[in-house]
Amino acid sequence: MADQNYTLDIMTPMKSAFKGDVRTLIARGTDGYFGVLANHAPMLAALDFGPLHLRTAEGADKWFAVSNGFFEVRGNKAALLVETCESKEEIDVERARKAKERAEERLKKRESIDVKRAEAALLRAITRLSIASR
Repeated sequence: MADQNYTLDIMTPMKSAFKGDVRTLIARGTDGYFGVLANHAPMLAALDFGPLHLRTAEGADKWFAVSNGFFEVRGNKAALLVETCESKEEIDVERARKAKERAEERLKKRESIDVKRAEAALLRAITRLSIASR
């Protein structure tokens, strides 16, 4: 049903990660998670690193890991402008596992490390692993 869909474009500085009609989108904003359906009121939101789930007009579920950026919806057209975007299929699971282990090791020591940076690395790795396992 075309009236229950809207157009979504996900862009990074390096690529167009997705472009098409979607039914739903759920993303992590700086103020928490939000969802968008067709005919949504105009909205602008800042995004944190986190999972992005969308359901295409055909009913296919797609998962992405997106990093900091912005989301805008207006008139059944939505856009995500993000620093990075990895689809479920693009995630390197072994690399994410190793990153998780490194971050956990750094956080065990907590001396002479940037704790916030290590926590952010751990969150990114856990998010990637979670998305890859869906």
